[in-house]
Amino acid sequence: MKTRNLSILLAAGITLSVAACGSDAGDTPKAASSQGSAAPAADAPVTITVGCQPPKSNPKERSQWDADVAAFQKLHPNITIESKDAFPCIVPETFQAKLAGGEMEDLFYVYYTDVQKIIANGQAADISPYVDTVTTLKDMRPDVLGVFKSGEKIYGIPRTNYSTGLVYNRKLFTQAGLNPDNPPKTWAEVQEAAKKIAALGTGYVGYGEYSAGNTGGWHFTSSLYGRGGEVVTADGKQAAFNSPEGKAVLENLKQMRWTDNSMGTKQLLRWEDLMRMMGSGKLGMMIGAPDVVKAVNNDFKGKFDDYGVTSLPEATSSLSGGDGYMFNPKATPEQIKAGLQWLEYRFLTPGQGQFNYERAKADGLPVGLPETDLYGSAAPGTKINEQRRQFATVPVDHFQPYVDGAANVQFKLEPPKAQEIYAVLDTAMSAVLTRQDANIDQLLSDAEKKVNNILAKSS
Repeated sequence: MKTRNLSILLAAGITLSVAACGSDAGDTPKAASSQGSAAPAADAPVTITVGCQPPKSNPKERSQWDADVAAFQKLHPNITIESKDAFPCIVPETFQAKLAGGEMEDLFYVYYTDVQKIIANGQAADISPYVDTVTTLKDMRPDVLGVFKSGEKIYGIPRTNYSTGLVYNRKLFTQAGLNPDNPPKTWAEVQEAAKKIAALGTGYVGYGEYSAGNTGGWHFTSSLYGRGGEVVTADGKQAAFNSPEGKAVLENLKQMRWTDNSMGTKQLLRWEDLMRMMGSGKLGMMIGAPDVVKAVNNDFKGKFDDYGVTSLPEATSSLSGGDGYMFNPKATPEQIKAGLQWLEYRFLTPGQGQFNYERAKADGLPVGLPETDLYGSAAPGTKINEQRRQFATVPVDHFQPYVDGAANVQFKLEPPKAQEIYAVLDTAMSAVLTRQDANIDQLLSDAEKKVNNILAKSS
């Protein structure tokens, strides 16, 4: 679900084996030996195909990508990069078919939520023998790199990541007598702030929430994670949200909707509805990642100056997502090593590629949003944040509460069968927001039974 848009970002010991495709589900890829072949020279020509080149409809980022390819190839004249332009980068209806048919690029683009299934199906190469030359890998957040691991083996590299927080309208906070530099840290404070914003007059909504099109279940999950709850059990076989934490999520919404009257009367909202409300200047708060502010600014007539983002109230964990690259199991060791060099150059190095904020500012792109946190407080992360602030074109202080909070929050991925589970949880969310007499215990019990059936069928 990313942002609805919502969405992270070799060779000690030469090995002449490559993960073969076609292994049984649940197995790690088998090694295919290249017996009798001599190791190619270290500077032998190698060509790699790379997915997710920015489309021509995004000319500035496309130009930056092409410039990085040219600069990289100048540094590594033996490596040729063939960029593959596809927009969107992943089409769900064809993605799995391309994987199964072995039609993916040497470096193919993935969402976090697909990674473990790809590994289990043997559809990505084990790159563990080659990653020692990625100098920044040792500094990467374990919970981010862990997305691409199975046991001790590594199967990919993150490009970007995000975690959800609380997006709020600083302008409305000021109008309501609230301090925009001290956003809510507890759900009780969210309730109080929402009441004051709703009291500004007709049409003002203190807190907005989704409850349709699977978005309600998505935000239920985000709020549940923030409270320390789980959607499914650790083995993925049973629902776990019928819990004190799950009940607290719905009771909080019921309180704000029917007792406080701070959520407005229009419900059954989907992704675009809250974006439009936030852009109109009438919505005080919503759950979202920092790129919500970019979408509101770019597509819904909002202004960067009017918004801030903080961490989820009381959160020790946060729903996280992102993207990255994995390697075709048919890729040779030389292609894997070349691909890792490209990924480090383009996506992992402060001041380069996606982190070249000086260039982004010169190109008129927004700089300053904390959209990617691959390294936390490690040295590369500190340097990236310093440069993000140095070349900022948006008010970075408005997002500092989110940055500060994210450093102490554990990233957690979506549950298995996420979309099917979200559809079930939509029912509980919509009931609480549209029926004053909704029975929360019954709603959670009914949802639990349905989700258990979904998980039983997939096991």
